[in-house]
Amino acid sequence: MSERRDLQRDHEDFAREMADVVPLPADPRGRVERTTPAPAIRKPDEVCLEAGLVPDDYVAPGIDRREIRRLRRGEHTVRSRLDLHGVSVADAARSVRQFLENSRHARHRCVCIIHGKGLNSAGGVSMLKGPVREALTRSSSVLAFASAPSSDGGAGAVYVLLRR
Repeated sequence: MSERRDLQRDHEDFAREMADVVPLPADPRGRVERTTPAPAIRKPDEVCLEAGLVPDDYVAPGIDRREIRRLRRGEHTVRSRLDLHGVSVADAARSVRQFLENSRHARHRCVCIIHGKGLNSAGGVSMLKGPVREALTRSSSVLAFASAPSSDGGAGAVYVLLRR
């Protein structure tokens, strides 16, 4: 916290010192090149998706990050479950979208999607985990998601918190 206060104090001191500074007019002969604006700061989730990585936990902008902890602990009551064992990747994405739509229509607040751990898959890696979580990240009805507690599948399932 003190580092944040020091940074804030530095910004305030700088603003106070620069209060009476008048900007120079533009060079009429065009000798000074204009600098390009700094690139927009992107959220880590956007960077992850562009790089092909899918976050294990996600929380939508404006939602309290403590919701992830509550989901991991199983503090929300799961109203519905979708088991994707044996489903192809293409069918899984379609099933997840339909399941989320139906769950939201039924006014469910928390749902569980079981994608499996991939223990019987080639390489022992879940083929559905990435596509399922990517679909959840892109859905506007998802507020947050996190791996389910070990009592409910652990890394092979995901708890999803939906908009009301």
